[in-house]
Amino acid sequence: MPNEKQPDGVLLVIDPRPRDIGGFTVRRLLPAAGSRMVGPFIFLDHMGPAVMERGSGMDVRPHPHIALATVTYLFEGEIIHRDSLGSERAIHPGDVNWMLAGRGIVHSERSSPEERARGVRLHGIQSWVALPGVHEEDAPAFAHHPARTLPKVSRDGAELTVIAGTAYGAESPVGVLSPTLYVDARLQPGTRLMVDGTHPQRALHVAEGTVRIGERRLGPGVMAILRSGAEVTVEAAGGPARVMLLGGAPLDGDRHIWWNFVSSSKERIERAKDDWRSGRFGKVPGDEKEFIPLPES
Repeated sequence: MPNEKQPDGVLLVIDPRPRDIGGFTVRRLLPAAGSRMVGPFIFLDHMGPAVMERGSGMDVRPHPHIALATVTYLFEGEIIHRDSLGSERAIHPGDVNWMLAGRGIVHSERSSPEERARGVRLHGIQSWVALPGVHEEDAPAFAHHPARTLPKVSRDGAELTVIAGTAYGAESPVGVLSPTLYVDARLQPGTRLMVDGTHPQRALHVAEGTVRIGERRLGPGVMAILRSGAEVTVEAAGGPARVMLLGGAPLDGDRHIWWNFVSSSKERIERAKDDWRSGRFGKVPGDEKEFIPLPES
């Protein structure tokens, strides 16, 4: 259980759980026992690092979402995004794909033929943010933000990219719908960085390397949930490190999550299940032949 008295400001440490998606294994951090959400973040997978044989690749077949936004951010590799709005976009390291599901969208994520021929290498973060109640039924939308458009902040020994929301005095152009913290922080060996304290709910995911918070060492792959209001400093221990800072303001009430559906209403999720089962969601142009069936339970 979270411990409010931890002097280092860490309430909970989450170990990743392996999951198979599209032919390779990811490490799932959210949702987790003891922390279903951090700010608007309700789901987070650390993808890779994966190296695939030539001819193979990532194949996440068309599948639906409602009442959330997907946030895709890569460290290495390429993914081709297609969706039922007709969007088709390759995402590369440092870019952001922001897909607002709203009342319903279908998308697929695959490796390109060129990447398959070379041999796919893939590493990155796939996260979902739940939407405020007034935006759950918004029209679906997709936006691609090239790496050059994202704010960069330099601290002594630290290079920070504000992926979404606000942090360290900078604001990302990504169209978030509630206060959000999402930062890619690359730390040189021994660098100490104070975690942005302007958001009430925060977490830190160690993407690469090992870090120290106080006397606590956190290895690659884990997530630390931080105490609200605590001054937390993270230090790259024994080498360079890469950490993802995430969080924001809590949403307006509980959110339910089932498969790829998120909503403040269980009845809305049941309707989405029936819509997918009955083929009422849209098709993905250029990827109409396959789809992921509704799970049986």
